[in-house]
Amino acid sequence: MNTLFRFSTFLSAGMIPWLLNLATRLLARGLNMPEPLVHTTGVFVFAQVQAVETRIGRTLCPTRLWRALQNRLREPKG
Repeated sequence: MNTLFRFSTFLSAGMIPWLLNLATRLLARGLNMPEPLVHTTGVFVFAQVQAVETRIGRTLCPTRLWRALQNRLREPKG
């Protein structure tokens, strides 16, 4: 029996929510905050990070950068 198979049976579908709940409880105890506040804060932070990554990803899109470079090279110098 290989290691990958044993690991996948340990983390069954029922274990993942239990582990997330345990991690939330431990973090809440460590920060001395109520669990719902820790959960809500995590969701808020995730949404903010997602928005920033989307904004940066749109700005740094290779196609968009290539077009901007082409436009700058085409502009007449004056």
